[in-house]
Amino acid sequence: MAPSPHDPDANPEEELRRQYNELAELAGSLAHEIKNPLSVIHMNVDLISEELAESEWSGKRRVQAKVDMIRQQCSRMDSLLHDFLRFARLRDLDMTPGSLNDQVETVLRLYQAQADRDGIEILRYLDPDLPSILLHSDSIQAALINLVKNAMEAMPDGGQLVVRTHAVPRGIALDLIDTGCGMDDNTAMHMFEPFYSTKSGGSGLGLPTARKIIEAHGGRIAVQSAVGRGTKFILEFPTPARLAPSSSSPTATATQPSSDQ
Repeated sequence: MAPSPHDPDANPEEELRRQYNELAELAGSLAHEIKNPLSVIHMNVDLISEELAESEWSGKRRVQAKVDMIRQQCSRMDSLLHDFLRFARLRDLDMTPGSLNDQVETVLRLYQAQADRDGIEILRYLDPDLPSILLHSDSIQAALINLVKNAMEAMPDGGQLVVRTHAVPRGIALDLIDTGCGMDDNTAMHMFEPFYSTKSGGSGLGLPTARKIIEAHGGRIAVQSAVGRGTKFILEFPTPARLAPSSSSPTATATQPSSDQ
């Protein structure tokens, strides 16, 4: 017989997971309830703006400025709710074997044009023999986008972003090293906490969501930073035994064609 929700004999880890799922479900429902009236407000603000544009009223410029402010705050709240829903819904992921290098390359291609424009050199050192891991492509790319975006924003005057993948004793690792402004110890200590942000208008959910995604992959993330010198993020992911290369012939599966071909 399954334990009741408040059974004192229930496994503490299972009870904690149950409570988390309930809170996540409640938070997600609440966010949806907020999004609906917010959409109505946004739509009516647009209608008011259109009517003001057609009006000859002498005071419309002053009112339009206030309408624009409401629209801006609606957009900010909508973005915050979007980030929050992503954070709250991140639970069990349907993962398949894949290449972390491929995910990294996909994200770096998204930012290459911006890097060229901002004078940021992206240096890639991706291990071609990197073992596969179990991953959820969309989620892992979302986490990497958050980290690369933060690195780019830390280098407004240009710099270098070094991206390196390599094997570690218990799996594989990804290093993201920027030459940006860096951060103090207090910021580094709190940066993965939900809603903590040092940026004006930031939701404070980007890095916590990235951390949650990495941990959902069985991995971990660490940060090293120094003010005025830059920041290094270290991501580690486990390599499942069945996906790890054979110790007797580490490259055989990668270089020999299948007998079915």
